[in-house]
Amino acid sequence: MKNFDYHQLNDIIHSRIRLAIISVLITVDEAEFNFLKEKVKTTDGNLSVHLRKLEDAGYVDVKKEFVGRKPVSTYKLTEKGRKAFEIYVENLEKLIKGK
Repeated sequence: MKNFDYHQLNDIIHSRIRLAIISVLITVDEAEFNFLKEKVKTTDGNLSVHLRKLEDAGYVDVKKEFVGRKPVSTYKLTEKGRKAFEIYVENLEKLIKGK
């Protein structure tokens, strides 16, 4: 391995749950909270905390609305989030390949 610095891995994305969330969102236009919860296989509270971190970083946009009387939250990966994920994957590949 040359001079790869593991600090180049994005700490926001590197969490298992946040990585799973982004991995789901990159494959769809948008996803409702319950869909993400099912795919990521985590609790409401845990998912909410990680979605908030991604939202605060500008990686995810949230749309909250009511359908009938039921609140529905829909999440979408932002362009900033998409780019951050691409860089994360590139840096991870460098680490794996020893570049």
